[in-house]
Amino acid sequence: MMVHTCENAQMFTGIVTGVGRIAAVHDLGSSSQHGKRLTVQAPPGFLGDVQPGDSIAINGACMTVTTLDTTGSAFTIDISAESLDKTAGLAQPGPVNLEKALRANDRLGGHIVSGHVDGIGTVTQFAPVGESLELRVMAPAALGKYLAYKGSITVNGVSLTVNRVADSAQGTEVSINLIPHTVQNTALGELRQGSEVNLEIDLIARYVERMLSGVRT
Repeated sequence: MMVHTCENAQMFTGIVTGVGRIAAVHDLGSSSQHGKRLTVQAPPGFLGDVQPGDSIAINGACMTVTTLDTTGSAFTIDISAESLDKTAGLAQPGPVNLEKALRANDRLGGHIVSGHVDGIGTVTQFAPVGESLELRVMAPAALGKYLAYKGSITVNGVSLTVNRVADSAQGTEVSINLIPHTVQNTALGELRQGSEVNLEIDLIARYVERMLSGVRT
């Protein structure tokens, strides 16, 4: 299961460049089959080089900008009912992580991120450990084979390093260490035990799986 709502394939790095806020959510129709239009408030100056049709990852999900208000630092996106069902934190007002699509001359500060949501995880623990915080997330069992010690995972659009992996009947729990800078400069600080988060596995793991499967086309 992957959700991708950009018109064109884009790449990101998992380095959040702004914390915005979903300011308003409007229904695009009267039935559950209709999606929603989100108005997102961005930080001042964030939209200076953005045009309608550009891609922005919102909590890790690639979305297409439909309208733009650079004066008010706001933009809108349309999200389908299917995408709402397969993502977390995009159906109600609240803070969100924002990242504009990667340009050819940008630094790859995190890892290669596609803006696809592979699954929804649940925060099982978020507590201080020394000067940092430990974030534990229970990922769906289907994603467990792609998660590895010191590997990469994207949580709500943030590129993070896995410190521990534990498989169980409920799924695969990953433990992640968050330094204060990450908490202060992303919306991850809003998470609590029980919070749902968008997860994207390392893209390279998918290619490795394909190559090792021996499938020929």
